Amino acid sequence: MAQSMSVDPHSSPLLGKLTNKVAVVTGGNSGIGLSAARLFAEEGARVYITGRRQAKLDEAVELIGHGAIGVQGDVTNNEDLDRLYAKIQAEQGHIDVVFANAGNFRNNALLGDITEEHIDQSLSLHVRAVLFTVQKALPLLRDGASIVLNASAATCKGSASLSVYAASKAAVRSFARTWTAELAHRKIRTNVVSAAFIETPLFDAAGMTTEQFDAFRDSVMPSVPLRRFGNADEVAKAVLYLASDDSTFVSGQELFVDGGFVSI
Repeated sequence: MAQSMSVDPHSSPLLGKLTNKVAVVTGGNSGIGLSAARLFAEEGARVYITGRRQAKLDEAVELIGHGAIGVQGDVTNNEDLDRLYAKIQAEQGHIDVVFANAGNFRNNALLGDITEEHIDQSLSLHVRAVLFTVQKALPLLRDGASIVLNASAATCKGSASLSVYAASKAAVRSFARTWTAELAHRKIRTNVVSAAFIETPLFDAAGMTTEQFDAFRDSVMPSVPLRRFGNADEVAKAVLYLASDDSTFVSGQELFVDGGFVSI
């Protein structure tokens, strides 16, 4: 006679790592942000993404599926952030995951060529916007929520022309330490994912031609132990780990996705 078996709902294959959670991904319309948003949605989250260009945002929402919602806006504009969170407040009432991902790789320059514009643009996007993205989410963040910040392995190695970019990303790493201490009483975790040599549209945005990109890749490949560039999906899996309950005792940490570049 067959025996009935009880099923533990927490072990059900139908439940994803982010089932019933609300996640925000800034810059979720391309690259690492899009890959993370897709993975979050596949793992059960209700995903909200931001992007500046409506057409690109609409394409991303269709690719993500699973009821994802795109909110057009610029993360450097506090009014746009307010509009994003007002929408989430009205529709969901809370947030479980914030992936502050929006950034770019443009306007790099050697020390002698750096202008005020270089500094203002990089610090506005990679420092100011990250801070206000998280600050304005605080009233909606549930206790035990996860904050993931997108920094860069460039903070650990000196690379010509990247001084402003690397400094802005170093500030992001510092945020994770401070916010881990500040938000500990709410059990909110803040961690950083730092990638290097990932094939994303950022390289196109940097203005490289195909020939320039191939030459760049060939020049840096000897410094990457795995001897290849990574892809956005590989970074997204690291972000998912930090966003999910798989990492409930991980806070204030930096997870490198770089093929061994920083460590070796």
